[in-house]
Amino acid sequence: MGADDNSTGECGACGAASGRRQFLKEAALAATGVFIALGLDRREAIAMPLARVFGTRVPLGTAVSYPVPGADGATIDTENEIIIARYQGAVYAFDLSCPHQRTMLRWLAEDNRFQCPKHKSKYEPNGKFISGRATRNMDRHPIKLEAGKLVVDLDAIIESDKNAAAWESAFVKV
Repeated sequence: MGADDNSTGECGACGAASGRRQFLKEAALAATGVFIALGLDRREAIAMPLARVFGTRVPLGTAVSYPVPGADGATIDTENEIIIARYQGAVYAFDLSCPHQRTMLRWLAEDNRFQCPKHKSKYEPNGKFISGRATRNMDRHPIKLEAGKLVVDLDAIIESDKNAAAWESAFVKV
């Protein structure tokens, strides 16, 4: 067997691609289960768009880097509890939980907004509060663009009601 072969007789790159596809299928099924557990109808949970991203830890720090999203929308990194959202030429990094009672937020692509499944608080794609039980905007993380990657500081959470200026400036233009 050559250096690129494995025990199944396929090339290493092909096996890696197959493994990623299987992982993504399993992750989608798991996410559907989570949405059903949160009270969504099965059809609604299956139809919900879910984009996932996996951050890369920046050496010697608590920051994580992500690729720049190619289009408007939202991706989540459940491991680091971060939402990366691109909207009207800007990219934001949000805490994954609703600021009201820390329930995992979801992206409603058909409505172009975030919503908390627990109390139905609604937010614009830039994190601004629209309506619901929450009393403030989504929490942002400091974000910067370095060498073509987004770098998000996981240790710093910016709450709009405590530091409005920092919250307003926590984005990068793309």
